[in-house]
This record gives sequence, C-alpha cells and structure tokens, in this order.
Amino acid sequence: MSAQGQLLGQILLMLDEVEIPHMVVGSLASSFHGEPRQTRDIDIVIDPEPDALRRLVDMLPTEQLYADAGAATEALERRTSFNVIELDTGWKVDFIMRRDRPFSHEELSRRIPVHLLGTRVYVATAEDTIIAKLEWATEGQLRDVAAILETQGDGLDQTYLNRWLRALDLDDAWERAEQLTGPP
Repeated sequence: MSAQGQLLGQILLMLDEVEIPHMVVGSLASSFHGEPRQTRDIDIVIDPEPDALRRLVDMLPTEQLYADAGAATEALERRTSFNVIELDTGWKVDFIMRRDRPFSHEELSRRIPVHLLGTRVYVATAEDTIIAKLEWATEGQLRDVAAILETQGDGLDQTYLNRWLRALDLDDAWERAEQLTGPP
C-alpha cells in the first residue's frame, strides 16, 4: 500500500471510530472516475457534530499528524475547511465541512463505497464529482471533468446532472468542460 493509501486508511478509521459521515472528493475522486493523476493531498467532505470533531482532532497522533484544533472548530462554525498534515511526508488531508445546501446534502447521501489506494472508502459519485469541480471551474478542474466525461460516457445520469447544472448555474462551465473532450 502506498504512503498516501496508508494515510487515507488511518484517517478513515478515525472518522469511522468517532462516527463522522464522510466521503473522498477532489482529485482522488476524479482520478477514480476519470483519468488518474498524482496529487499530494486528500480531500474529504465530513459532516461532524461538534463533539465528534473534537474527538477526531484529539485522537490524531501529534507525533505524526498536525492539526490546529481552533481551525477545525472555526471550519465547522463557518462550514469551510481545515487540514491535517502528516509531519514526515508533508501529505495534507483537507477536511471540507459539508455545506448547508440541498446539493451538498444530496451529494453526501449518494456517496458510493469503492476500493481506492488499497482501502475501502466512500467516494462522491461521478456526477457529484463533476458538479463540484464545475463550481471551481479552473482549467485543471475542467480537465478533470472532461476526463470523467470521456471515461464514464453514457454511464452518467444526465437527468441528475442537468438538474444540478441548472440549479447551481453551471451551464457555462459545463460547456467549457465539454469542449475539452475529444471527438465523439
């Protein structure tokens, strides 16, 4: 198992122990659904209760993993993110609080169990990964979307995608991502 896989497995065990709902998103999710690419971080959406978040931060082995407890509390209050850094390798785990909006609730409820980096994880669906990446709409994010479109093709739930593309006003970003795909 890779160092990234070991870190992911360790973090997921802790999340499960304190019963925090979670799913892998970002580059790892888009690599799973589309074209694999290297990344030095792990993005995980979490939906913790305040006490569970405190227990998670308290259980991190401080000789191995660094996290700022104040930043974690503030991230929960503001529904933003905080990170945990593996001291020996510099690997970073970004904990992203589930946003309080209909898409984010549905996205977390649709997560799927998969094997990734040698461990069983919940990952955002291909459709939800596309939508989340379109919200950022950087060139790299759009390339990730194009790779998912090319890999998943007709397997995508187009009705679901269309509903959220309209609701979140992502049609322009969608068109830009589609232009990056190869000929049909």
